[in-house]
Amino acid sequence: MHANLYALGAIALWASIATLGVSLSHLPPFLLTGIALVIGSVPAWPLARQWRVPPRTLALGIYGLFGFHFLLFVALRLAPPVEANLVNYLWPLLIVVLAPLFLPGLRLRAAHVAAALAGFAGAAIAILGSAGDGVRGAWSWGYLPALGSAFIWASYSLATRRVAAFPTAAIGLFGLVSGLLSLACHWALEPVTALSARDWALLAAMGLGPLGAAFFLWDKALKTGDARQIGILSYLTPLASTVLLLGVTGRPLTGSIAVAAALIIGAAVLGMRAGGEEAGKRASRAGSSG
Repeated sequence: MHANLYALGAIALWASIATLGVSLSHLPPFLLTGIALVIGSVPAWPLARQWRVPPRTLALGIYGLFGFHFLLFVALRLAPPVEANLVNYLWPLLIVVLAPLFLPGLRLRAAHVAAALAGFAGAAIAILGSAGDGVRGAWSWGYLPALGSAFIWASYSLATRRVAAFPTAAIGLFGLVSGLLSLACHWALEPVTALSARDWALLAAMGLGPLGAAFFLWDKALKTGDARQIGILSYLTPLASTVLLLGVTGRPLTGSIAVAAALIIGAAVLGMRAGGEEAGKRASRAGSSG
């Protein structure tokens, strides 16, 4: 249960990304991400002694935080943003489906697959329903990096359980290095941009929240919880993000949001029940064997 609370904390913070992103849409994406990731690593600086991790673990952290954002930004440049964002939100489904491959001992039950598919359907309705006429049906090569970003985040999330145990404080190192790499991409690929005091305030909010604390909470959740349940819960992110964005912009909630909410919440309940039944069966087998 504690793991799910950590995951919900990360999800709540990630829900603010779209709203903050709209306020900072005038900034080049690599500059925005680089500064926010560096700021997000600052709370872990006093714990820098815990950053001593094997090169393989550091490479995994950079693969996850930098690789995910790099491919996502490439996708948003090459493909229609709404559809690219939807393809990117395949990562919760991939977490559920890939969990048995990365984590020996976990089995994929029909209930988990059904819940994951229902969650993705809800995410699709939330994202596409809020886009209105901005949805296009044409194929774009930008969908491939969007799919790549989804795979990177799913595989990174699961692979953190496969490497040698490392303290959650080391996420600060991952964020710092990934932020510096993003700033290098900004220097190489984007125009120099002046920042206002308001920009810095919003960047600090993004860095300390969705691109900072959320990663620490996510790591804690994955280390102590069931990746299949956490993956299903993650579909709350696009729903909460869309609702928050509509509220801030003053646009009314629509019927599609209600349908999306029902699907995603139903998926979360189904996934939690499947996990509870599985835990109950394990306990029963352990009791009978004793």
